Amino acid sequence: MMEEVLDIDGSVYEGGGQILRNAIAFSCLLQRRIRVWNIRAGRSNSGLRPQHLTGIQLIEWMSRGRLEGATIGSTEITFHPAFVNGGQYEADTKTAGSVCLLMQAAVPCMMFGNGPIELRLLGGTNAEMAPQIDYQIMVFKPIAEKFGVRFNCDIKRRGYYPKGGGEVFIRSQPVKYLQSVNMTNAGQVTRIYGRSFVAGQLPPKVAHIMAEHAKSTLKQKMPNIPIHIDVLKEPNHLAVGTASGIIVVAETTTGCLLAGSGLGKKGRSAEDVGYQAASSLLDNLHHGGCVDDYLQDQIIILMALAKGKSCIRSGPLTLHTETAIHVAKLLTQAKFTVKNLSQTQTIIECEGIGLVNNGI
Repeated sequence: MMEEVLDIDGSVYEGGGQILRNAIAFSCLLQRRIRVWNIRAGRSNSGLRPQHLTGIQLIEWMSRGRLEGATIGSTEITFHPAFVNGGQYEADTKTAGSVCLLMQAAVPCMMFGNGPIELRLLGGTNAEMAPQIDYQIMVFKPIAEKFGVRFNCDIKRRGYYPKGGGEVFIRSQPVKYLQSVNMTNAGQVTRIYGRSFVAGQLPPKVAHIMAEHAKSTLKQKMPNIPIHIDVLKEPNHLAVGTASGIIVVAETTTGCLLAGSGLGKKGRSAEDVGYQAASSLLDNLHHGGCVDDYLQDQIIILMALAKGKSCIRSGPLTLHTETAIHVAKLLTQAKFTVKNLSQTQTIIECEGIGLVNNGI
């Protein structure tokens, strides 16, 4: 018999969409009914926005569950989960809302389906306030594979602010369980690589400037590390809108991947975007951790679900990571321990619940 509904205050810690995404993923996987209230209460436009609504509806469809109160602007929802079913599903934010944020809730659920799952996600692929789709492919995916996560990501079309219009396919095979991961030795950087792009009406010169400025900034601190950044103009038939951006990724001798990124916008120079990406990467490398700030919070749900004890060395905990740990503790029996090694280094330990997929 399913437990009573668990109440979750959506205004605590980060107080945004992450509480909702993580809570509904755990609810689905653990068959725990939840009520989330005060949704995004601290935001100027509180309540569900299109991308949040689309994300929780996707989990509802994947699990044949039932949502109550799920409308634009709603500050309270209740979710009655069911088991994740294999099959094909589609989610469309109808805005430039990030498809990567849809993935954050969906990918863990996909691993515990009773068969292969294919998602067609429509929205923004490279958006502010969210990881770029390139980050999910270049950094999140290979690190998630260490836990046993298996999915492919096929970008059919990129979509940018304000129209969105991107189209991404995610395909997965179910797993029996996730395995624990130990990442405590950052190792030494062996190479840096990346992608600098423009789309729409912007000339290729902008992408070259971003790449060169990022490279020169990195070379000042890491003169002996090889750096290669692909520079490209997105074909018009494969991109919707006008945009520019860059991501740079550092790979280490121990298999760690850390990144920095930037997106162009009106009033920001290409030089500044390149500098932002490079300095963000240098900041993440400076703390000596094995994961960057964007990955730090995304792997908490994987650590909580995994079998055994995971141990990750990171920089200082971000508010998003504190939020993810808070939600994991509310909904699971996973045991987290955070050890501050210094002002710049943290060890995150988690004895995961070892969730088993009985559907395969």
